[in-house]
Amino acid sequence: MKMSSPSAFEHIVIATHPNIPQACEKAAQIATFLEDRGIVAMHGSLYDESLRTIVKEKGDLLIALGGDGTMLRAGHLCAPHHVPILGINIGKLGFLIEFKHNEWEDALTKVLAGAYWLENRMMLQAEQWRDEQKLGSWVVLNEVVVSRGRILRPVHLHTSVEGHFLTTYVADGLIAATPTGATAYALAAGGPILPPELRNILLVPVAPHLSIDRAIVLPQGSSVSITVHTEHQAIISMDGQEPIAMEDGDSVNVRASDHVTQFVRTQDPGYFYRNISPQMYNNYPAIKTNYDRNS
Repeated sequence: MKMSSPSAFEHIVIATHPNIPQACEKAAQIATFLEDRGIVAMHGSLYDESLRTIVKEKGDLLIALGGDGTMLRAGHLCAPHHVPILGINIGKLGFLIEFKHNEWEDALTKVLAGAYWLENRMMLQAEQWRDEQKLGSWVVLNEVVVSRGRILRPVHLHTSVEGHFLTTYVADGLIAATPTGATAYALAAGGPILPPELRNILLVPVAPHLSIDRAIVLPQGSSVSITVHTEHQAIISMDGQEPIAMEDGDSVNVRASDHVTQFVRTQDPGYFYRNISPQMYNNYPAIKTNYDRNS
């Protein structure tokens, strides 16, 4: 764990989720705290185009106020520009966030003193293809999901790894996740938890029928191609964003992105395991029930 030198940040952007009213008040408090220490601080909605421009042009650090969804959006914005992210939890879930809303002052004091390290999180590059035409390209932090649409029928997902046929999933969908995404949709679908520093793609089928029903962790550097075969609606969704329609024969190619998301950490790397246990206990009822029964 390598700590950084103090005074590394001169321009700090404080980004809030627009649907969390208390985040705006907290952002103003944090801005005042930073300005009193001679740092240029700007705050506003994560979706504000002027704020996004500042991040791209001169941001040294982005402070994200919200939940895990806010952290995902911050990752999409910051990764191409090598801007690290400090998360402060004002939302519901906080698997990606190290600090609670009432710990921000202590957290920033440590960071400004240089008592922090940068954690690199793998991202995915996803592309949608129809015949020889590329329809879209996205950089993803959590997961790429290819699945059925509103009609309750499974889709056939012809899946290859490094150009070699793996299997055809007959399922509601298939998740291709990063280790970060292992604690998101992939976890809810029964996948394993992966250490965040890994660079492996995780494949998790959703409600598979007479096909492979176990998650697969692919070797580092592997690429995946998923071709959908269906007579009804199918979709692709990245990091829980608005789904995009797919047609029979469309393919989604997934590989490790050249970009990484950098999270600012002040605790030792064991924070991940300390943080994940209460999150699972509080937010996954089956785990909570079993815990209560056995304690």
